[in-house]
Amino acid sequence: MINMNSNDMTLKPVGYVSSPFKKRGDAPSQGVQTNEISTINIYEEYKDAIDGLSKGDYIFVLCWFDKSDRTVIKARRRGNPENPLQGVFSLRSPNRPNPISLTLVEILEIEDSVLKVKGLEAFDNTPVVDIKPYSKTVDEK
Repeated sequence: MINMNSNDMTLKPVGYVSSPFKKRGDAPSQGVQTNEISTINIYEEYKDAIDGLSKGDYIFVLCWFDKSDRTVIKARRRGNPENPLQGVFSLRSPNRPNPISLTLVEILEIEDSVLKVKGLEAFDNTPVVDIKPYSKTVDEK
């Protein structure tokens, strides 16, 4: 459980990632840059929440990047020192005040409360805070 005392916000993970990415440097900067397979292990109490998801669906996975630096307010695009400093809200940096990631992945298989997915850049054991379905009519302009 992640407790944010300043405003009494509490995030409770719904599961965790099992991933081939174990440490910094292993994972790509964006999920679209990998075809590696990961699993999202949904906790038993949330198992019914995945009802309606199917193989071949695309979903947004929101993770809590627990290894990120929450003090970073400005960064350089792609970490390139030649790029100007920008506010992290204009970047996809994993280092930010609330390190919530958003990744669009494809479901390859669902077995019990485990989703096998392609295209997730999260480290092994990263907490999953939510899953939302991708909808072409809603998510494309």
